[in-house]
Amino acid sequence: MPKLADKIGSLLFCPDCGTLLDLPKDDENSVSCEQCGHVEPASSYEDIEITTRSHPEAFPSALRQKRKTQTKIHESGETRMIVTELCPNCGHVEAFIEEKQMRSADEGSTIMYTCVRCKHGWRLNN
Repeated sequence: MPKLADKIGSLLFCPDCGTLLDLPKDDENSVSCEQCGHVEPASSYEDIEITTRSHPEAFPSALRQKRKTQTKIHESGETRMIVTELCPNCGHVEAFIEEKQMRSADEGSTIMYTCVRCKHGWRLNN
């Protein structure tokens, strides 16, 4: 029985030399390894299930920043808003927010965040 390609996810590797095999063209019944010449049947590519996942924070988006929910908190006469923001220190997803104009008037404002849980502070210049 001939050796078939090794499958890792959606990739097929030559069983003889380990080279990544190309995808077969529409009219091809087999694929040849560029290094050693091993011939792999195109049927080896059938029924391969591909699943990809990415963490929501893997692709930061300015649009996602604008969609964050905001809630006013009234504690001991103090009015601060809470937004959904990931704390870089403890990973909690809620932070107090305060916006200040710290630079020239023709430049953007500075947003000051304070984690609700650990009180870590950080800022973002708009």
